[in-house]
Amino acid sequence: MRATAKRGKEKSARSRASLKRVAKKLAKAPPRKRRRRVRKPASRIYHPGPLIDGEAALAVGVAALAAQDPEAIAHMLEIGGPTPLRRREPGFEGLAAIIVSQQVSTASANAIFGRLHSMVSPLDAANLLATSEDTLRAAGLSAPKIRGLRAVAEAVATKALDIDALASMTAEEAHAKLVAVKGIGPWTADIFLLFCLGHPDAWPAGDLALQEAARLALNMKKRPDTMRLEKIGERWRPWRGVAARMLWAYYRARKAGRAGMSLE
Repeated sequence: MRATAKRGKEKSARSRASLKRVAKKLAKAPPRKRRRRVRKPASRIYHPGPLIDGEAALAVGVAALAAQDPEAIAHMLEIGGPTPLRRREPGFEGLAAIIVSQQVSTASANAIFGRLHSMVSPLDAANLLATSEDTLRAAGLSAPKIRGLRAVAEAVATKALDIDALASMTAEEAHAKLVAVKGIGPWTADIFLLFCLGHPDAWPAGDLALQEAARLALNMKKRPDTMRLEKIGERWRPWRGVAARMLWAYYRARKAGRAGMSLE
């Protein structure tokens, strides 16, 4: 019995010593950083449908949305008025105009693009690449926008981006081709799909004015971020491109007289 008790005490002492060694190591080791879970954006999927290529097609989309979400759409139309079409040419010039309009007011974007258009005529990829940086700066372009425009012009000139072929692609394919070019982000690609190609379900959820418009129109406490606006947009499929036009018109009406993000 005494031998057994002695062995038990020795085993217990060894266990305590082992635990002390482990505790000492843990005390010396740097604290482990908690890994933040990064939410991945949902897959970019566009509902196919008839192109919004004229007032008649736009009217069909407006009527469909009014039947689909009567209360919200009626409110937006009452405040924002008729939904504008605002189509652009689906070539390099249209894409250049979108890049120029990033993060500046509508008035500034129109003025800068007007000067660019007069200095680089015709406004195509080859002519833009042949234009000096001093001339582009004189038009009012910032250094990042000059780099972006040149990168896009280079991709178009070398056929790395076949801009004419985008119209025959699905919205998903066209978006992927666009964002593969340095200088074209998701917002620019979605705006091109919306206004240059007329895709009915294009939805630039990263647009700040669109986010604020949704907050106001849907009486939300805070402005939705990109992922939240993606979810909100599900209620307006397959006409999210028409809903975006409505929201921008609504935003302008609510914020009349205040400078906002360029949408033209």
